[in-house]
Amino acid sequence: MNKREFLEELRKGLAGLPQDDVEERLTFYGEMIYDRIEEGLTEEEAVAQIGPIGDIVSQTLSDIPLAKLVKEKMPKRSLRAWEIILLVLGFPLWFALLVAAFAVVLALYIVVWALVIALWAVAFAFSIASVACIPAAVYCAVKGNIPAAIACAGASLLLAGLSLFLYPACVAASKGAVKLAAVIGRGIKKLFVRKENSK
Repeated sequence: MNKREFLEELRKGLAGLPQDDVEERLTFYGEMIYDRIEEGLTEEEAVAQIGPIGDIVSQTLSDIPLAKLVKEKMPKRSLRAWEIILLVLGFPLWFALLVAAFAVVLALYIVVWALVIALWAVAFAFSIASVACIPAAVYCAVKGNIPAAIACAGASLLLAGLSLFLYPACVAASKGAVKLAAVIGRGIKKLFVRKENSK
């Protein structure tokens, strides 16, 4: 893909975003390609080094504040009298639905993070219990209760192993929750992006 084709595809991918952001990205990537060509790369190599257009579009969408997208999406005309009346009369219904939808999304988001926190808490509890079993094993050994000392030492090793086993799961769950938050944020932003034919 050459520079012109890349920029045309990028413009199509960014269609619906605020025009100043689209132009800023097109200029940025056009200059980036130009700089790489000056360094001795061919046009195709320079374009290939930039990466997939989908990634650029996703990153651009993530970078634009939601407030700017909402403002861009809002109609530029003033509301007519009948539209204002319908908004006022329908307020109890549309506002309740909006609050309910927001509450459901927020509750799901909180549940995901609660599960991640609970997983970390279990791993931490296993670690603490593992350490706590060591003095118990020593105490039982000093008192002459060797079977209880062996059981406490075994429990300590088992709990230490479980906590080490859970650590990668906790890290993966945390990363997954962060990615989910980013996906939800991009999804909400996409609701406010108008897809129009590129000019």
